Amino acid sequence: MKKLSLLFVSILVFVSCQKPQPVDLLVVNANVYTVEDNQPNAEAFAIKDGKFVAIGSTAEISKNYITTNTLDADGKTIVPGLIDAHCHFYGLGMQQQKVDLRGTKSYDEVLERIVTFQKQKNVSFITGRGWDQNDWEVKEFPTKEKLDSLFPNTPVAVRRIDGHALLVNQVALDMAKITVDTEVTGGEILKKDGKLTGVLIDNPMGLIGAVIPEPTIKEQVQALKDAEAINFGYGLTTVDDAGLSPEVIALVDSLQKAGELKIRMYAMVSNVPEYVDHYLKNGVHKTDKLNVSSFKVYADGALGSRGAALKQPYSDQDGHHGAMVIGNEEFKALAKRLAGSPFQMNTHAIGDSANAVVIKTYYDVLQNKSDRRWRVEHAQVVAPEEFEMLNDNLVMSVQPTHATSDMYWADERLGEERIKGAYAYKKLLEKTGRIALGTDYPVEQVSPFFTFYAAVARKDLKQYPEGGFQIQDALTRKETLKGMTLWAAYSNFEEIEKGSITPGKFADFVILEDNIMEVEEDKIPNIKVKATYLNGEKVY
Repeated sequence: MKKLSLLFVSILVFVSCQKPQPVDLLVVNANVYTVEDNQPNAEAFAIKDGKFVAIGSTAEISKNYITTNTLDADGKTIVPGLIDAHCHFYGLGMQQQKVDLRGTKSYDEVLERIVTFQKQKNVSFITGRGWDQNDWEVKEFPTKEKLDSLFPNTPVAVRRIDGHALLVNQVALDMAKITVDTEVTGGEILKKDGKLTGVLIDNPMGLIGAVIPEPTIKEQVQALKDAEAINFGYGLTTVDDAGLSPEVIALVDSLQKAGELKIRMYAMVSNVPEYVDHYLKNGVHKTDKLNVSSFKVYADGALGSRGAALKQPYSDQDGHHGAMVIGNEEFKALAKRLAGSPFQMNTHAIGDSANAVVIKTYYDVLQNKSDRRWRVEHAQVVAPEEFEMLNDNLVMSVQPTHATSDMYWADERLGEERIKGAYAYKKLLEKTGRIALGTDYPVEQVSPFFTFYAAVARKDLKQYPEGGFQIQDALTRKETLKGMTLWAAYSNFEEIEKGSITPGKFADFVILEDNIMEVEEDKIPNIKVKATYLNGEKVY
């Protein structure tokens, strides 16, 4: 009798083990790229409590799991939630409330847009971003005379596309008390014939920033919500915002906790002394939605505005080397301080001189440490000797569309030899084993599909140049997808919780209208997102 009872219990246990487990969502009949080496492809997955619980074939997932909510993907391609490893999320949102100067083909068109904007908005201080003199027929910095005549009483301050140069009118200069005698370090106040031109490069821009009215809380909240909607529409579920104040980070945190902001954010704290002191005292802040564990530092300016620091002079400007925006000793002291903390150091470095300082300093202060993942943001021009110092303690965080935007004039700035070490993404990957990919929006456009295309084809949206720009540094589609998912998560110390469609990770995924891994190369930029899911919830 005892044996029969044990047998009965065993049968019950066996039957119960075979009973389908209830879950919140089943996704079936899909073409899933998991970005997991052990199981790179699947047809279906199950989600419970906001996380993936199983992946496999449609037959096995449907057999083992049960739900009242099944999504038939009808063969569509699904990839993990995309991660932008370097962007300006808050800045993108604020840009929606400012004059947009991207794509302007002349200074006159810049002025026309500012005039139209002011007629519509009638703001007390006009701000905006997006002009690029390299796109104009006359490829020279503008001067403020026309701006002064159009706006004699209203201050105007509009940033260049890369954010490293600012055009202002006389009213704004007067408010900031900037004169021809104003002395600056880490940048320039441009003059012509002994007079101010209205163009400021790098550090002096802060003098103008100090007199621009602060946005209201309502405007800030709207900016964050606007940016979230744009990002979800492109399948982006995590954004790495490269430089924020504690106040904006606190606002993001409060909105996320209230359920009013859903997107995940890795927030780099701007390198301001009081910000650094605050976070080093209070430590890393980490939730499921927010990761505050890094500082964003600027080593130099941008190549387009000739602010990038080069070892040898610019090829198109005798004697000009660009400039570091932080002193070498100050940078090294900060690096040593951060090396003794749990925080990452993420440094903007464009020119080969800046990259040399950053890479050498990282190498020195991290010699006896492991798995620090300190990031070089942009790593745009790297000399051969610095390539040899790269190791897996460093993460290269690059933006492929910079290469295809800059290729029209970069060789003029750098010359035929130096350009060979520029935008060298494949070589950077080979030296470090991983590479994180982003956009740097609103410097570039938000679309991760433009990023993907620039990485694999090395062409711009006009499919130029034929054969690709320095095609030897193109990435494969597999490498590119990893760079926008798993490797980007790794750069944030978040690969355990996101970056692939893996049991136990957050159920963040994107349904695409086309197969990004197989579609004809030149069709990649036109791929559309059918749906974006975060925690298994449809957010777009």
